Order: sequence, then C-alpha cells, then structure tokens
Amino acid sequence: MSGEKFWETKSLSDMTPEEWESLCDGCGKCCVLKLQDEDTEEIFSTDVGCKLLNCQTAKCSNYTNRKSIVPDCIILTPETLSQLSWMPKTCAYRRLDEGKSLPDWHPLITGQADSPKRAGHSVAGRIFPETTIADEDMPDHITDWDECS
Repeated sequence: MSGEKFWETKSLSDMTPEEWESLCDGCGKCCVLKLQDEDTEEIFSTDVGCKLLNCQTAKCSNYTNRKSIVPDCIILTPETLSQLSWMPKTCAYRRLDEGKSLPDWHPLITGQADSPKRAGHSVAGRIFPETTIADEDMPDHITDWDECS
C-alpha cells in the first residue's frame, strides 16, 4: 500500500483485500462473546474472548481458519457490516460505513500497531478466556466496550 489515505477516497466495497484487512485496528472488541436478551433481542458484549482470541494480544490465534474452527464466527464484509449493529462504535469499518473518519489513535493514522491498546481501545489484557467462564456466569461479564477507554 502506498501512503495514500485510501479509506478517504474509496468505498469499503472498492477496497483491495489488503486495504480492507488494514482497516482492522486489532482491538478485539468484535471477538468477545456476545449475549442476546431473549425478550428484547438486544445484544450485549462481554469481557470473555472467543476461544481463538489471545487474551493478552487481542489477536486471533488462527485467523485464516477461524470460520472452520468457530462456525459462528462472522466474516466481516461490506455486505455483512450493515447487519451487525453490535460492532463497536470505534470500529473503523463501522465508522467508515457511517461516513465518519478513522479515530486519531487508529494504526493507519499513527503508523503504530499498538496505538489502540495505548489509547485504551483494545481488549488486550482486559478479557477472560472462553474456557474459564461457565455459561451461567456469562451475564456477570457483560461489558460496554464503547464506554471503556
């Protein structure tokens, strides 16, 4: 990729796969487990990471094969994005889809991969592994990542 700010000139659907992937800031917020209220259908994020999410780095341990290992893993595309109201408000994909700019702490702006963590926008070091939390305890782990920094 050149130094061009492609995210300001291209639509999400016109981006190359490399450009699309570079929009992810690596915060891990989309990879924490979600709970859905049966009555209201409201979706809540937790502080419990998917079994593939490294809790210290907020990186997927098997990104290439994630869908075959975790069948309900959602592969984000320009087509699926609008259906995912639970995506974090800080998410670059969501922000661009809503006509907003990238946050000033985004790695494409700062040039530093760890800028989301330094700015308090990463789940790295702040979540529990899925294997350590019982299903009945999940409601105790609801966390509003949009309010965290």
